Amino acid sequence: MGRAFEVRKASMAKTGVAKTKLYTKFSKEIYMVAKNGADPESNLALKHIMEKAKKNQVPADIIKRAIDKASGGSGEDYQSARYEGFGPNGATIIVDCLTDNVNRSVSEVKNCFTKSNNKMGVNGSVSHMYDNLGIIEAKNITEDEAMEALIEGDVDAKDIEVEDNIVIYVEANDLHKAINSLKDFKNDVDILEEEIAMMPQIEVELEGEDKESFEKLLNMLNEVDDVQEVYHSVVNI
Repeated sequence: MGRAFEVRKASMAKTGVAKTKLYTKFSKEIYMVAKNGADPESNLALKHIMEKAKKNQVPADIIKRAIDKASGGSGEDYQSARYEGFGPNGATIIVDCLTDNVNRSVSEVKNCFTKSNNKMGVNGSVSHMYDNLGIIEAKNITEDEAMEALIEGDVDAKDIEVEDNIVIYVEANDLHKAINSLKDFKNDVDILEEEIAMMPQIEVELEGEDKESFEKLLNMLNEVDDVQEVYHSVVNI
């Protein structure tokens, strides 16, 4: 891959969200994961999403309410929905939603594409041009130590980048396994960030009106409550 993590974070381009949107996003994710078990010690996926929420300063009461709702067996029944599309100059975009009404989410997402003069594609039209990866940013561990830890943990590292901190790319399914391997190998390793992201294989730059229309699309998607994550291939937004 050979690119610094700050550039990668721009290219995967999670849209910036207000606190209320951030809290809603984590509340939905925690609720869905907690339906498979409300004890974070036995449900490692829940443990990791709770840790991530805390790092993003999500209040403890929001986390607790989401878990309690899942434990009570009531509440919304969210479904995952993915929408894909195209922007100018070969730009591509993936929009992941968690929704209790698929008809509503597809209508709202399609409206964003239409009003920003971008084009919504069919399922699979874009996702084959992305890699689904787990990404870990850590400090207090060297590249050699990280490689040794991953080998001992039977985790295949797709790439490792070293800037101010170390950034490790693994298969998405190996993210939690990789994190545990690093922690088991070195107690003081500090996991700064962990993500499962769709990373574009081809990146593009946009200028002028093309850039403005794509930025409008991102801003409109950011206002849609059902939208959880947005990934795209534009590096200069």
